[in-house]
Amino acid sequence: MLVRRRLRVTGIVQGVGFRPFVHGAARRLGLAGHVLNTASGVVIEVEGDPDAVAGLERVLREELPPLAHIDSIEATDLEPLDGRGFVILESHDEEGAFSLVPPDASTCGDCLREVDDPQDRRFGYPFTNCTNCGPRYTIIRDVPYDRPRTTMDAFVMCAACQAEYDEPSDRRFHAQPNACPVCGPSLSANLEETRAAIGRGEIVALKGLGGFQLVCDAKRPEAVARLRERKRRSEKPFAVMVADVAAAEAMCVVSEEDRLALTSPQRPIVLLPRRIAAAHLAPGNDSLGVMLPYTPLHHLLVRGFAGLVVTSGNVSEEPIVIGNAVAIERLGGIADGFLLHDREIHTRVDDSVVRTFEGRTRVLRRARSFAPRPVELGHPVPQVLACGAQLKNTFCLTRGSQAFLSQHIGDLENYETLTFFEETLERMQRLFRIAPVAVAHDLHPLYLSTRYALALEGMERVGVQHHHAHIASCMAEHGVRERVIGVAMDGTGYGTDGAIWGAEFLSADLGSFRRRAHFRYVPLAGGDAAVRQPWRVALSYLMDAGIGETPLPGVAEGDRRVVAQMIRTGFNTVPASSAGRLFDAVASLLGIRHEASFEAQAAIELEVIARAGEADCAYRYDLAVGEPMEIDFRPMIVAIMRDVAHSVPVPRIAARFHETIAAVIEDVCVRIRGDEALNRVCLSGGTFQNWLLLGNAASRLRRRGFEVLLHEQVPPNDGGISLGQAAVAGERLARGL
Repeated sequence: MLVRRRLRVTGIVQGVGFRPFVHGAARRLGLAGHVLNTASGVVIEVEGDPDAVAGLERVLREELPPLAHIDSIEATDLEPLDGRGFVILESHDEEGAFSLVPPDASTCGDCLREVDDPQDRRFGYPFTNCTNCGPRYTIIRDVPYDRPRTTMDAFVMCAACQAEYDEPSDRRFHAQPNACPVCGPSLSANLEETRAAIGRGEIVALKGLGGFQLVCDAKRPEAVARLRERKRRSEKPFAVMVADVAAAEAMCVVSEEDRLALTSPQRPIVLLPRRIAAAHLAPGNDSLGVMLPYTPLHHLLVRGFAGLVVTSGNVSEEPIVIGNAVAIERLGGIADGFLLHDREIHTRVDDSVVRTFEGRTRVLRRARSFAPRPVELGHPVPQVLACGAQLKNTFCLTRGSQAFLSQHIGDLENYETLTFFEETLERMQRLFRIAPVAVAHDLHPLYLSTRYALALEGMERVGVQHHHAHIASCMAEHGVRERVIGVAMDGTGYGTDGAIWGAEFLSADLGSFRRRAHFRYVPLAGGDAAVRQPWRVALSYLMDAGIGETPLPGVAEGDRRVVAQMIRTGFNTVPASSAGRLFDAVASLLGIRHEASFEAQAAIELEVIARAGEADCAYRYDLAVGEPMEIDFRPMIVAIMRDVAHSVPVPRIAARFHETIAAVIEDVCVRIRGDEALNRVCLSGGTFQNWLLLGNAASRLRRRGFEVLLHEQVPPNDGGISLGQAAVAGERLARGL
């Protein structure tokens, strides 16, 4: 007896060797039929013995190519046709349908062996790839995913490559970026000469997978210093690319979880505790961002070096450059030389950044190899565009039960970054066939993302409070819709009262929230100037605690008097309940840092010093009962200054401060649970990238019996805000709120 069945498969099933995999499995099982790409996924029709047909469905669920991921299989029984043979048919489009676009993937072991084999025709070829690796999202123009819809359409395969592409048993069967030295992309310069230039201390602008990268020898402090000066990146850490895990272990402490993150197909930058002195690479930081090579070009370039600084190819605060001509124009003042190639980058994508915590990989910057894989919401929502935050911007589009976050866009502070936002949005809407009916945005009226959203016509607008979006993003990635206790701590978020929020305890579901507690407001003198100059916030806390206008060592007396007058009169100040600013203030009070050259620099250095301290007690604080409750740190500030006066070691003070904040989180959550019988806590916001605080707070809450939800797939910082906005907007629209 014959049966015939149509299987409609959705997920990441195009550009990952899925059709060749199906072809091979069907032939092994003696099945007839066909497989083809459509705009909505892959369609398989199989005919044969019922056990063999069932066997193919089992294979699809249990044995997949390395990069494939199945979301659903929809089966429909058909009339048998008594067919013969199994074939791959030409792809076809379907109006309104879409299929998931695979992220870029790092070079697989098979391809790397070919690159290293002098007898192989791809020996030393920097663009070697197959169905299990190589460029995907960065070269795709449209779906279905076929070569004519990618930037590889400029390269006609030679006879040898075409034979691989056409042979079902070959690893490159229907591998769309397939190429070799005869017919594929080529470099503009000799690779060995480029390596020699880097070895001499020169800076090279390299055209990578998702954009240009600036490269120099990590072991040459003078080269790194020139790169910092030219790129206008005075103290922010640089990431280092090393040849293998052994080289990473020579620089850093690498746990088993770290090793798995380093060697994963995503090959992100992994933040690791460093072993070596590396002040020129990560000043004031005890961690170092390390990544392994993820293209053949990187593998060939890094060999022989202990490590290479590999950083985004852009001028500070601008998007990563992708075009050759633009790179020569924009990066000519930074790089001493260029290594170009002639494969077009369609979509710019920076490197992803992760850190392992509690045995899991936590994404801190979601970009290459993670985007545009969707987050599964667990329930259908209307099609929504969420425009994200001002800093670390991403946007999010929803369709069905899936949320598609863009890759990391950056800080929306200039025209170039806004253009990057707009071009990526247009491409993702086209790829995923999404026509939003609503747009979600932050409440801050001056954010470029908010202004962009409000300028759109024909869509319902949904304003979402910043910290509610933080908590909703954590809920969304865990598939939670029920009410939770949300602890959102960061630097800046526009509050419903017009103040700057940043240490918020919420009772929230996706549709609404109540502000249950917050840190006591202090005035930020000069607005953004207080972010760049933590001593201004330190002075606010001192004056609020009644200590008076205490001189701050290292701060000019004239500047201190001017800011003190601003605080007294309220001129050019705004009230803030920000956790980020409190951490900055304490760093300044302890003499760690009065001026910051990048976001959270003072808080990072405070955490580093705290890890060397012994938290033998917590400082006292007051918790005023009310709605919302106010957490008053004036007693803590007085105690810190007393410790400073008594020459208590700075690491111990810093450790006690961290212990206090963790105790506050525990205390307030217990009180909210007593009022509302909520036992699930979401921790979100950039402050929870402080691993000392996060570990302490999470362990305290768990000891109290709370279920603690932390970020994993999306960043806890503002890079995850758009997911939360989309989840809130979807819920409100669905419930008619």
